[in-house]
Amino acid sequence: MLSLTNPLCERIHQAIAQAGGWIGFDRFMAMALYEPGLGYYTNALQKFGAMPASGSDFVTAPGMSPLFGQTLAVQVRQALQATGTNEVWEFGAGTGALALQLLDSLGDAVHRYTIIDLSGTLRARQADTLLKHADKVRWLDAWPDAIEGVVVGNEVLDAMPVQLLQRTQGIWHERGVVSAAEGDGLGFAWQDRLTDLRPPVDIEGEHDYLTEIHPQAEAFIASLAERLQAGRGGAAFFLDYGFPEGEYFHPQRHMGTVMCHQLHQADPDPLVSVGQKDITAHVNFTGVALAAQNAGLNVLGYTSQAWFLLNLGMAERMAEASLAERSHAQRLINEHEMGELFKVVGFATSSNWVAQGFARGDRSHRL
Repeated sequence: MLSLTNPLCERIHQAIAQAGGWIGFDRFMAMALYEPGLGYYTNALQKFGAMPASGSDFVTAPGMSPLFGQTLAVQVRQALQATGTNEVWEFGAGTGALALQLLDSLGDAVHRYTIIDLSGTLRARQADTLLKHADKVRWLDAWPDAIEGVVVGNEVLDAMPVQLLQRTQGIWHERGVVSAAEGDGLGFAWQDRLTDLRPPVDIEGEHDYLTEIHPQAEAFIASLAERLQAGRGGAAFFLDYGFPEGEYFHPQRHMGTVMCHQLHQADPDPLVSVGQKDITAHVNFTGVALAAQNAGLNVLGYTSQAWFLLNLGMAERMAEASLAERSHAQRLINEHEMGELFKVVGFATSSNWVAQGFARGDRSHRL
């Protein structure tokens, strides 16, 4: 662990010193997760797995049940047909489990599957997982000028760096990170600075309040919209945990949503075990949808993961599965597990079709 963590921490301390002694949390989060070869998503540590005994930190929906990807494939197939395209794009493909489930399910409907992922170690794992589809899969390190097809992103937006805003005694600050003495060396500590930045809505009350804003996620969506429109068009579906704006910036949500995951345990302190654990923040789906609309995309729908999967036939698949398979898949739709906390938002360059995943339970009016 130390061989990874110490060089990463040293690099962050250098960045802090070069910036005058303080960096915003968004830059800290970016380095902690994505610093080449050292950050959490770019180093060789185990990340994805069902149990902590494997050394993994968390499990995502495709790792819980293959029914997730098989069901999502119904929506992807419809979107490919509606847009007249034959390529699927995935951002942040993890182990490659979702790609495998989609490719197995979609067959000849997909001529090419493109993965954009910053992690070289995960890319190698994806290549092993997708070996039987090697003739269709390619990897890119950067955005192409145009994207045609259907984009999927499962738990991608939550890993994009956020800025922290802290209201203290009625005055807004940006919360950043400084170097601080810790034992015989240096650690990290929080430090707030006055800022003109504000949440997108006023927060009722005068109590101290910590929250996040998401310029990087919104810029990502705008860039995606630009490239979808530069090609023949397409659609995009993002599945993640989060809320619409009214819930995200609720007065009672005063501690923010930043959370870390390590060995299947959650903790709220991203300043320790840097590079050894995941750092995430919930998604503001209103901000994401507005970014897409402002960039020219149409919102196909917004709903809970449970409604989305049920609309696509998850219940029927579960009825035909074994008891063990049903038990795992149930976690994807149970309200007290992933079914309600996780949401799905869909976008397209054309509005002349209705996405099946949003047929019932669409909550677009709540964004």
